[in-house]
Amino acid sequence: MSAGDRRAARPHGGPGRCLGHGARALILLLLAAGPGAAAPACRDDRAIVQRADGAPIATFSVEIADDAAEREQGLMRRRTLPKGAGMLFVYPSERPVAFWMHDTLIPLDIIFLDGAGRVISVHGNARPLDDTPIPSQGAAQYVLEINGGLAGRLGIGAGAVLSHPAVAAGRAAIPCR
Repeated sequence: MSAGDRRAARPHGGPGRCLGHGARALILLLLAAGPGAAAPACRDDRAIVQRADGAPIATFSVEIADDAAEREQGLMRRRTLPKGAGMLFVYPSERPVAFWMHDTLIPLDIIFLDGAGRVISVHGNARPLDDTPIPSQGAAQYVLEINGGLAGRLGIGAGAVLSHPAVAAGRAAIPCR
């Protein structure tokens, strides 16, 4: 669920805003480059995750879900999600949110972030087709969904920071470059 109750629940899925194969290849290249690679410039289709000190962790090719219909659809009914890809959910303000895996066919890591883009909690390997609410554990304004198990393998946890144009520059823990 995305809004804290079943009435406003958001199953994952849907088309969102898709990226081409070239963008996905770029993201995979950036992931393979490792932590020593220079952080790319912020773009709407790119979510940059860093340690609090600015050291890069990973860059994801993202679809944006920034209105109620897109957030409701999410990643529902998809059979695959390319490595290095994800969906970034953007809310107008911080608030407790909860997601569920209704009609979601693949395991996902659900990363909850505050209004400054700091990770407040990560729910790893959410079970496909499970209607159990997954709460944000605090006020979240952004949620990044990626393939299940990837956050743990990359070391994405509380305190990591998202840089993305959706995070207001005056508020961002690490503003976009």
